[in-house]
Amino acid sequence: MVYLSRKEHFNAAHKLYNPAWSKEKNVEVFGPCANENWHGHNFELIVTISGNPNPETGFVVDLKKLSRLIREEVVEKLDHKNLNLDVPFLQGKMASTEILAMEIWKILEPKISDITSFGKLYKIKLYETPRNFVEYLGE
Repeated sequence: MVYLSRKEHFNAAHKLYNPAWSKEKNVEVFGPCANENWHGHNFELIVTISGNPNPETGFVVDLKKLSRLIREEVVEKLDHKNLNLDVPFLQGKMASTEILAMEIWKILEPKISDITSFGKLYKIKLYETPRNFVEYLGE
């Protein structure tokens, strides 16, 4: 089994805020991430495909196709956007990195078979900061 990854980058703003709570409780739980005027991150997205290489090409997946898929289906929808306001697939959801990683999985997982028959989506790794990241394996 081979694990092949592609890294892409996007910038986005968001705030963590539960509308069912008071402003004070939101600040208590989320701290500065509940800033009513938002805050931003330079996200790094790593998409990992697992599989056995195609014997004719040696590829699990063509990285050019994977990059194009990630950019068209995810990055273009998130880059320089407000996650809370501008992203339809996050409407009504908490704009946490955890939820964002799960939603990215939902977008990419069914489309991987369009670009390879030798691999499947294995993991989404999403860095919010260089020290804070989420890994999601579709479970």
